[in-house]
Amino acid sequence: MNNLSINFSDYIWHMSSALERAEQAYQQNEVPVGAIIVAKAGNIIGQGFNQKEQEHDPTAHAEIIAIKDAAKNIANWRLIDATIYVTLEPCPMCLSAIQHARLSKLVFGAYDSKGGSISLGYNLYNDKRLNHSFSVIGGIEHYKCSKLLSDFFRKQRESYQSMKLS
Repeated sequence: MNNLSINFSDYIWHMSSALERAEQAYQQNEVPVGAIIVAKAGNIIGQGFNQKEQEHDPTAHAEIIAIKDAAKNIANWRLIDATIYVTLEPCPMCLSAIQHARLSKLVFGAYDSKGGSISLGYNLYNDKRLNHSFSVIGGIEHYKCSKLLSDFFRKQRESYQSMKLS
């Protein structure tokens, strides 16, 4: 087995953990996005899921919560040599937070053509004018991540329609 296949199976494994967090968000009627941060040794040091509605906080994205959790757990805001796994392509705010936290890699599931930084061309991860860069891998478990989001928004629309009809 070559290194690429080992890394790919690791990506799948860790993305399934991020999906578990996204399902927690779904159960709490939050947009189902989950994130975990994995140290170089392979252990999870931070985790989070969207909590914008329950916290009444526009910055309570899964990535921000996972970054805060990891920084607290290792007692250092510099998350050097760690990888963040997130079920949806990060928005510009989250991509900037990933850059500022000095994460070494971003692995995401579903692409987001309307709000995802990379899809929109905000390539902070490799901007040579900034003091930190990191690698990005997208599309890991894209179907599973996208399906969870689609199911959530379909349920939201159905709920909205039934409220309008009552």
